[in-house]
Amino acid sequence: MKSDESITSPKVEPALSVILPTDSYATIQPVLERLHRQTIASRIEIILVGPRAHLAVAESDQEFADVRVLDIAYPFSMGTARAAGARAAMAPLVFLGETHSYLYPDAAEKLIAAAETDSWAAVSPGFENANPKSACSWACFLADYARWTARLPGGEVEEVPIYNAVYRRDVLLGLDGDLVHLLSHGDQLRLAFKAHGSRAFFEPRARIAHVNLDRLSAALYEQFLAGVMIGEQRATRWPWWRRLIYIFGGGLIPFVLFRRAWPGIIRNGRTERWPIMIIPLIMLFMFGKAAGELVGYAGKGTLKHSARMIDYEIHKVQNLASKPE
Repeated sequence: MKSDESITSPKVEPALSVILPTDSYATIQPVLERLHRQTIASRIEIILVGPRAHLAVAESDQEFADVRVLDIAYPFSMGTARAAGARAAMAPLVFLGETHSYLYPDAAEKLIAAAETDSWAAVSPGFENANPKSACSWACFLADYARWTARLPGGEVEEVPIYNAVYRRDVLLGLDGDLVHLLSHGDQLRLAFKAHGSRAFFEPRARIAHVNLDRLSAALYEQFLAGVMIGEQRATRWPWWRRLIYIFGGGLIPFVLFRRAWPGIIRNGRTERWPIMIIPLIMLFMFGKAAGELVGYAGKGTLKHSARMIDYEIHKVQNLASKPE
């Protein structure tokens, strides 16, 4: 990785650093357009992580407190990109963004206010489905974010999503373990937070719209790939006998995953009208993720799996059957 380059001169000390891994400016531009609308845009530092040759920013980006580029060749691992951004951030709070998640105009302000209210090490926004017209999209959305939707009440939570959440930078950098692995798939970040006694908060009034795959084949494969990444990461720290237990008990994994999401699904179902096939689809995705975990536990994950998952992460909008409005 080459050294970072500041595109603008900081006008004020940033209150929030937004870290955006991307392969090009065109890919991340829709996210930047939403960030321009933030009520505190002038207090936000933007850190673009990707190939500098494809990250020539627009003149309008000078409205932010600062815009910096961390030059990393694409494709990269998402953990590597997020960790590099967190280390380079100048603000006390960092937000790990995605190419397909869009903060509402007052979301950054509300997330910062929540983080500063108490000793919260992490704060999650309230998620909304950015492309809610298909059952597949809803199933993807609920499989991943049912515990943090904007319809749920706020308060202290056990964990927040690894990305699309705000973290105290000093807490994040002070955690034991490799930051690259902590900010990848899996439960290492949650376990590290628990070991340090760090607390997390859910602020549903800070809303974010998340784009979800709406083609069944792509969505199922993405869930499988996510499972592979999780299984691989756990395999690096689990003894062989524990991996063997999970492999032989693999038939139970989908039901454990579904049970974890079920309270959020039920509470959301009181205010949302979903397509009739939503529950079977969610269960199907849980089976897909469980199958991927078994592949990871068995050490059968490949570079092809990793590369395809990165493509889904960076180019989710391009992989849609119909583009979000």
